[in-house]
Amino acid sequence: MSTNVEPMRVIEVGHLLLEPQGAVHADEMFVVLSDPAIYEFENAPPPSLEWLRDRYTKLESRQSKDGTEQWLNWVIRLQSGELIGYVQATVRAGGSAAIAYELASAHWGRGHAFVATRAMIGELNGRYDVTRLSAVLKRQNFRSQRLLERLGFELASPEEFARHSVDADEMLMLRNLAPA
Repeated sequence: MSTNVEPMRVIEVGHLLLEPQGAVHADEMFVVLSDPAIYEFENAPPPSLEWLRDRYTKLESRQSKDGTEQWLNWVIRLQSGELIGYVQATVRAGGSAAIAYELASAHWGRGHAFVATRAMIGELNGRYDVTRLSAVLKRQNFRSQRLLERLGFELASPEEFARHSVDADEMLMLRNLAPA
């Protein structure tokens, strides 16, 4: 992985705008991430706005200290201007990336996660040479599993599962992409 991080760009797709995430988004994202429904399966809301702003400031480097990972995080904005969530990827050498996403529960079931995640995958493949994707989710999170399946992900084999640091109550889903 190069120490030169390519600048992220805004992605416009349909009714959504994916903006490179920065500390400037902390206030709006704090509201989104304070939605208790999104923590049904894991994690917890940010402890404070200041904590979230500090985290986003650190992530603006777009890479790990050792340069082995590139951090690509976008916030999702509707045409109305409302910020509704995020998509993100941790890109590693060799063309692999771990992806994640989160939307406010008021926007579940409307296709926004599918559109935003598909756009991010296209950007990862076309601009960052990613050809192998992974996503980890709780086994009971059927909504997320259906989304990943619609995006072409498949359940990892037992061998792949064993190679990754995945807890017993989690699933690992993978997708291979053709080189762009």
